[in-house]
Amino acid sequence: MPELPEVEVVRAGLEPAVTGATVASVTVHDERSLRRHAGPSEDFVDRLVGRELLIPRRRGKFLWIPLAGAPEALVVHLGMSGQVLLRDRATDDALTRIRVELEHAEHGPLRLNFVDQRIFGSMAIDDLVATADYPTEFVPSQVAHIARDPMDSRFDDLLFLRRLRAKNTTIKRALLDQTLISGIGNIYADESLWGARVHYEQPTATLSTVKAKLLLAEVRAVLTQALNEGGTSFDAQYLNVNGQSGYFAHSLKAYGQQGKACPRCGREIVRESFMNRGSHFCAYCQRLR
Repeated sequence: MPELPEVEVVRAGLEPAVTGATVASVTVHDERSLRRHAGPSEDFVDRLVGRELLIPRRRGKFLWIPLAGAPEALVVHLGMSGQVLLRDRATDDALTRIRVELEHAEHGPLRLNFVDQRIFGSMAIDDLVATADYPTEFVPSQVAHIARDPMDSRFDDLLFLRRLRAKNTTIKRALLDQTLISGIGNIYADESLWGARVHYEQPTATLSTVKAKLLLAEVRAVLTQALNEGGTSFDAQYLNVNGQSGYFAHSLKAYGQQGKACPRCGREIVRESFMNRGSHFCAYCQRLR
């Protein structure tokens, strides 16, 4: 599933093209891609056509485009294989589930295709609600329960560290808990834990403050590098708005590297089953303490 860097790459790519654009028409090819919209496809179309799009926003893995004129937003959930592709009016894409035609004063007519192979992603129009910590900041109601991500300027490091120590769980499960810290999935959890030399099954209550701060710093470093490299693309599913792949996969130290030498100590990276997926780590560098 796309994680924070992949979603941010999409958001940043959309920003110059959709900000200030007006929705000219909407075509829903597959209503399954409206599963998170509270209403039929006709309601989705009627509420979107004629609306002006504002600056795209993101929290963790969630992306939305606020709509002018009312406290509402077009929420985009990429799911496992969702893509948001910007095209001209003459270009179409296979597996397009929703098509949005735009008119932009500077860029002219544009086409926004929501493409989704597995149909786990979706689009929806949702109400914007005030955040609990900053009442003047608004997010879609579907996103209100999601914690801030570590790239957010309002992310509270001390609050995160306190909540982390209080959780009765293991460290990787905590990193994947989107109500504690958002935007981190399996790839970037494994990479951050490798960087901090922490075993994925280390109990959170046993993590020292120094180690927890180091881990948070590694999380930010890994996410920053992935953002700079356009995210992680293993196949044609994770693409930016122009249909291009990111190349952070070439920088991975642990995730997917089982059987290869650890870049730090030279011993073998191993993979163990974890929550119906896998954890990748160096058993020597990342000992369970």
